[in-house]
Parts: sequence; C-alpha cells; structure tokens
Amino acid sequence: MLAAGRAFTDRVWAVEGSYGIGRHIAQRLVADGEPVLDAPAKLSARVRVFDTGQGRKSDPVDAHSVAVAGLRSHGLRPVAADDVTVVVRLLVDRRDELGRARTDIISRIHQLLLQLIPGGAKKFLTRGQASYLLRTAPEPAGIVAQTRHDLARELIEELTTIDAKIRAADKQLRQLVTEHGSTLTELHGIGPSGAARLIGDIHRFRTPAHFASCNGTAPLEASCGDQRRHRLSRAGNRRINRTLHIMAIVQLRRDTPGRAYYRRRLAEGKTTMEALRALKRHLSDVVYKRMLHDAATRGAGETGPGEHSGATLQSSADGLIPTAASSDKSQPGPATKKPKTKSP
Repeated sequence: MLAAGRAFTDRVWAVEGSYGIGRHIAQRLVADGEPVLDAPAKLSARVRVFDTGQGRKSDPVDAHSVAVAGLRSHGLRPVAADDVTVVVRLLVDRRDELGRARTDIISRIHQLLLQLIPGGAKKFLTRGQASYLLRTAPEPAGIVAQTRHDLARELIEELTTIDAKIRAADKQLRQLVTEHGSTLTELHGIGPSGAARLIGDIHRFRTPAHFASCNGTAPLEASCGDQRRHRLSRAGNRRINRTLHIMAIVQLRRDTPGRAYYRRRLAEGKTTMEALRALKRHLSDVVYKRMLHDAATRGAGETGPGEHSGATLQSSADGLIPTAASSDKSQPGPATKKPKTKSP
C-alpha cells in the first residue's frame, strides 16, 4: 500500500475512523511520515449515498467514498501521532475498570453478610467496616455458613488489593493532570479521574454552546406551535457527560454556587430533573471557561478529550455533533436574504 501511494508525489491519505477501527492503520501511516486525514463515517456515508443512490456498502464503494470525502471536504482534521493524552485516556479507562470491579466485590460481600449477620449490613461498605462485621459475626454453624464466611473473607482481601490499586491510579492521574497544567481539580466535584477525562484541546469548540452540544448537556428543542419545550439530549460523549453529572451531584450535597443555581431554577417552576439538567448545562460552561484559562496559561493545545472522532466535517475528539447548535443559547436571527438578480 505504501509503495502504491508513494508513486504520487503530492498525496494525502484519508482513513475512516482514525480514532476507532481505523486507528492502527492511521497511526502506522503517521509513523511512516505520511499525511493522514480523518474521514468521519457520516461524511463518507453521505458521499456513498450521493454517489450510488443507495446506502449499500462494499469494499470498493467504501474506498471510493472515503477518498472523495478526503479529497473534496474542507476542514478535515489531520491525524497526529499518539501523545500524552492517549496515556491519560488509558489510565482513566483503567481507573474506571477498577471502580467497577470494586463495586462488584462490595455487592458480593454485602450479599454474603446479609446471610451471615442478623439484620444484614448497610449498602455502602468500606473494607474496614466489612472486616469488622465479619469478625463480630456469630460463629458459623454448619458447612454452608462456614463456606459463606470463607468466601466473604476472601472477597475482603480482594477488596484490600483493589483499594490499593485505586489509590495508586488516583495518584498517577493527579500527577499527570498537574504536569499537564490543568486546574480542573480545583472545581468542586471534579477529581483526578474526571479532570483527566476532560483534558484536551478546548479551542476546537468555538463557543461554550458547542462544547455543551458535544458533551450532551445542551437540551434539544422540541417545541410545537405556541408550546415551547426542550427535551433531554442523549447524544454527545457520555463519559464526559457522566463527569459533569457527578460534578452536579457533588455540588448539590454542599453549600456551593451550583446548589444556589439549582434552587433558583426550582424557584422558577422547573421540576427537580429539569433543574438538574439546567445545572449540568451551567457547569459545562464553567468547565469550558476553566479549560480556556488553563490553555491560555499553558499556551499550547493538544488532542481532544476522550480521543473520539467527531461526526461533523471537522472530525475531532469528542462526541457525535461537536459543532451542532445548542438550544440552550441565544439563537441566531433569521437568515439574511440576498436580492435575486431579475431575469431580463
């Protein structure tokens, strides 16, 4: 493939899904010094429909549609070699896996303690609490109770190991976030894992509304006639949306500006869920401004958060529709009509 491509002096490679299934081939081309553009899947699909009149796929048709998209489209994002943001993403994913493993172990310990202790145990257990409850539990009578007791002890030992790995992962992420120059952890409700998930080039989002549309906190307008309403958006990067959701929940537990904003929304007549969604949209703007400040202080941009390819012509890091308009911002006025030249 390289030999065939290098027969052309002026060349550029277009790879569909350069941050997904096409990542390996795109990174190999970049490592060999080749210029590579990321062709979004939606763009090449539209080219295929316009070219063939239908959406059926085949290898030659796919290759042609991706090539046309890379040749004729403006603003496609060049693929860069993996950098420190990829390391951060891998560590964040590992931290999430450890969190899920810990939740699973806690659930299994809780189930066993319900059958070993009269009255059971509380839902959220720490390693020390589970160990104390097991030590003070009545002596197991019979082989079934003894087996449950042994399994619970083994799970508590596994929980100790998982907790140690989580502490080490958090320390490593905190160090990387600090070295990157991010101050997101200073915001109430964002820890090292959430800050690492958000690290990226914020300048590719022209306005806070574009960032909100990318992370799924901007509601979608669903008005009809005189009825003005919005509905929940399920698009965008769900991992960053989850980070903002955790930030909102944490701020509601303390006397923070987020809680004051939430109460103002309730006083306006919104339901609790509507007020929570409005708070997440507000916190998206807060995070956007802080990331702009960090980028200005650092003086350099990097790859986008989440390392996902976009679905617009400007293929980039995060979410499905990073340049879509937000319904939670001032809308532009009507299009200016240009005078038509009258035919003679």
